[in-house]
Amino acid sequence: MSYRTWRKRKLKVLITVKTYPIPSTKYDELVCTAGVTEEGEFIRLYPINFRDLPYEKQYKKYQWIEVEVMRHEQTDIRKESFRPDNDTLKILGNPILPNSGNWDKRKRYVLKKEARSLDELKEQFKVDQTSLGIFKPQKIEDFIVSSDSEDWKPEFYSALQQHRLWEERKSSLKPPRKVPYKFHYKLKCEDERCKGHKLSIHDWELGALYWKLIDDGHSENETVQRVRERFFDELCSETRDTYLFVGTMKDRFNPWIVLGLFYPKKELTRDLFGFGQE
Repeated sequence: MSYRTWRKRKLKVLITVKTYPIPSTKYDELVCTAGVTEEGEFIRLYPINFRDLPYEKQYKKYQWIEVEVMRHEQTDIRKESFRPDNDTLKILGNPILPNSGNWDKRKRYVLKKEARSLDELKEQFKVDQTSLGIFKPQKIEDFIVSSDSEDWKPEFYSALQQHRLWEERKSSLKPPRKVPYKFHYKLKCEDERCKGHKLSIHDWELGALYWKLIDDGHSENETVQRVRERFFDELCSETRDTYLFVGTMKDRFNPWIVLGLFYPKKELTRDLFGFGQE
């Protein structure tokens, strides 16, 4: 499919990731949603104020949607970026669920355009402005946590106040809660060009887990430790084939960021006697 030969059309997209919502001086509240077409082409959809979508339009991961989209034209040169008409958004059936831990139905679409490494994606960006992809790190070495500001910048609040002055909202009268930490993966690719990477994690599920634990009464230290246990000890363990969905930010094409994870369990191989081996 050529991304540059049409202006408006209807797309069918399998949702794979949502980023944690952030205030935006231009879009009010910004959630970047990404997914793949039936051909495995990556698509980025924004702006979508997900928290204010009607319930029947609040899609889940690995759920097909159909929506009319337009190019962002000169405001975003990344080839996968499209502006959705949220009024046309339709959910098509139920999410694709694992079958007893088997992720093959998801893999059929998600891994069609798997990249060899992040280094390959960076090189491809230079060729055709590829800015979304998925790859399997050779090793995710560490999960790095650092402190961040506890609140959004003042200019965000000013912009939000103007955006929402005359609007009636149910979910997002207030901006999303800001997670007061930054989370990064330190990793190596299976590529001779790789010198190691440190990637910031923007997955909605990480932010949601953080606030769920805080709301359940856990201390900040306990919460950070449990987030690490989930996103590193569990999802990046030796029992998982862990891939990373990655993409660039609009105004800064480097560094790339982690949008989400794809983490099927490793498949067992059979020895000569029929016993399973890792």
